Amino acid sequence: MIERAYRVGEALGIEVWCQDEAGPYQAIPQPGPSWRPEGDPAHQPHEYARGGTAKLLTLFRPATGEVRAQAVEHATNAVLHPWLRAELTAILAGCPAADAAAPEGRRWMDWDWHDGAEGLDAHLPPIRALLIWDNLAGHCSPGIVQWCAEHGVCLLYTPLGGSWLNMAESIQRILVRRALVGQHPTSAQQVMAWLEETVAGWNRAPTPFEWGGKRAARRQRARERRRALGGSGACSRRPLARRHRPSIRPTNGYAHAN
Repeated sequence: MIERAYRVGEALGIEVWCQDEAGPYQAIPQPGPSWRPEGDPAHQPHEYARGGTAKLLTLFRPATGEVRAQAVEHATNAVLHPWLRAELTAILAGCPAADAAAPEGRRWMDWDWHDGAEGLDAHLPPIRALLIWDNLAGHCSPGIVQWCAEHGVCLLYTPLGGSWLNMAESIQRILVRRALVGQHPTSAQQVMAWLEETVAGWNRAPTPFEWGGKRAARRQRARERRRALGGSGACSRRPLARRHRPSIRPTNGYAHAN
């Protein structure tokens, strides 16, 4: 369902967003290369005082490359949920108004695979946005889940071990590498400022992301090479060996096997 959202969600007029909390990032010397004058490499101290940690609350729209982010010291529900409501409210304000007669793709039954999903369309507004995030306990809190449903935001949870389905993970790696690699922040406030400055710089010329590429092509080829075996989810990577079956012919009233 998440892959389908990446491929056809925007084409159906539904904004697709990814959410994640990056970090924690410590205010300590960060390994990696840095830009320095020739002959004057960066000098990092071997003794330092830990200056706290910071996290980055991130909303990412792959179709445009837009990033909405805020650096914080803690990412508890009391911090995440109000920020998420405010950002989603601003996002929905820019979305086109949903028609009361929801076309295909904007119905809840089109994106919810649970039993009885067809009944949601009678009680909830048409879907206006899709939000992809992981299945942390805080993301399943009744308050935020109900708020999203009432505002037409359909939540798609990545499965356990499926963080590769969340494109927010990719953009966070890029942003954090640009902000911190090879640097020596001395306080959590400095880490937060660098992260937010990097996000602002990214949004000046954002790069759209597309779902697929070589990895998706390899998965597709692997699926094509599989040979399903009936009766279960088993499959084989090669054809089954053909074994000789003895033929049975009656001979003088007795069965004879060849």
